Amino acid sequence: MALMESLSNAFTTLPTAIAALLLLLIVTFVVRKQSDKKKYYPIAGTVFNLLFNFKRAHDYMADLARKNKTYRVLGLFHSEIFTSDPAIVEHILKSNFPNYGKGGYFHTIMEDMMGDGIINVDGELWKTQRTYSKAISEATASNNAVDMQELLLKGTLDSMFEVGFVVQLDSIYGEKEGLGFAHSFNEVSALILLRYIDVFWKIKRFFNVGHEAKLKKHIKVVDDFIYKLIRAKAERASNPNQDASCKKKEDLLSRFLDLSDTNPKYLKDICSNFLHAGRDTNAATLSWFMYRMCIHPDLQEKVAQDIKDAVQLKDAPISEFLDKVTDNRVLDKMQYLHAAISESLRVHPPVPVNAKYCFSDDTLPDGYSVKKGDLIAYQPYAMGRMKFIWGEDAEEYRPERWIEEDGRCRMESPFKFPAFQAGPRICAGKEFAFTQMKVFTAVMLYFFVFKLEDQTKPVNYKTMINLHIDGPLMLSASPRVRRSY
Repeated sequence: MALMESLSNAFTTLPTAIAALLLLLIVTFVVRKQSDKKKYYPIAGTVFNLLFNFKRAHDYMADLARKNKTYRVLGLFHSEIFTSDPAIVEHILKSNFPNYGKGGYFHTIMEDMMGDGIINVDGELWKTQRTYSKAISEATASNNAVDMQELLLKGTLDSMFEVGFVVQLDSIYGEKEGLGFAHSFNEVSALILLRYIDVFWKIKRFFNVGHEAKLKKHIKVVDDFIYKLIRAKAERASNPNQDASCKKKEDLLSRFLDLSDTNPKYLKDICSNFLHAGRDTNAATLSWFMYRMCIHPDLQEKVAQDIKDAVQLKDAPISEFLDKVTDNRVLDKMQYLHAAISESLRVHPPVPVNAKYCFSDDTLPDGYSVKKGDLIAYQPYAMGRMKFIWGEDAEEYRPERWIEEDGRCRMESPFKFPAFQAGPRICAGKEFAFTQMKVFTAVMLYFFVFKLEDQTKPVNYKTMINLHIDGPLMLSASPRVRRSY
């Protein structure tokens, strides 16, 4: 009786009543788990731990992965499972691929940026776009310091416009409209990530306030620009007086315009996804690669020598060099460059965490269970730092780990090295991405020696969808070879 009376007195205040309710929920949770025969991964924390460590999120999750290959983070309505186990990566990306996709959760968050584009959909919409994207992927001096990351972001965006739409955006030296599009495109990528941590983002969107108001403004700039591009393409395609050579359906947009039931919004979503997938990932990879070349000048010289050995030119005009460096046979000889880029992708993957939605209860290869509605994410950033995958020197940048005895660059399992995903969703533009990155870096390192403007300033990542460098990457360049025109 004394015990019951003391408990009754304790519940007279609201805080203690709430505490008791939480205790009851925890006890109920534990009892249910004890009666459940299934095995579940150890709990490493909650979403609040992720929020607290947001600025160093990828390193925080890598620390957790060193303790457990796969672990759970508790959310308000579901568990979030993070894995660095290649066997589980293979299970969710290949063996049981239909059970893991985007689902409504991811689609809602990313809808304003990606819409119904290939990155943000499942099922038939994904299959249709995959077919056309794969076809496209097969096609193939000043000493002042410059912000290399900004330059690469603009350069890769221009390249994607040329390849995907046969349009010269020229955002580096272009007109105001092109520059405005490039700026808003950057802002959308940064602002959209806030939705993953701001539980009130839908309310802010409804009232058009805060970062949602900024996001809406930049999305309009991007959408208007792409819709204008679609209209211009459609008008040229329907012009009966158009030159026959211009009517070839060789670019991504023209192929989709050829479908009779394609609406403008769907085309806009496809274009946006194509640009985000090809531009942000390549620019991020190239930025980190150039950073590595600057902090490892000996490796920069090895890469430069590899390029020189492949092109076999001396004091040749730039036009002749460009002819050589855009030849796939010459690019294929640059095996050390390929290894150096692969190593950069390993330690600085452009998509550091990639999450899927579990559509139905499942048991993973190690015997642990996943519930319907759980999120399961594989972690390329953490995986690149795991000794059980890459050996004792896992955290070192060492391109030689990729080189075979015959000098060729070794291929690794995409489930061990998922920088381009794996299974049915493996990046259709992987070969094009490597070609673009090798051409960009070959041109830069053949003609210039690069150094960090400030050797003492730390270079860190910014926590966002892609692994971008936080702030500018200021590099100085000096001539490596004499150029002639």
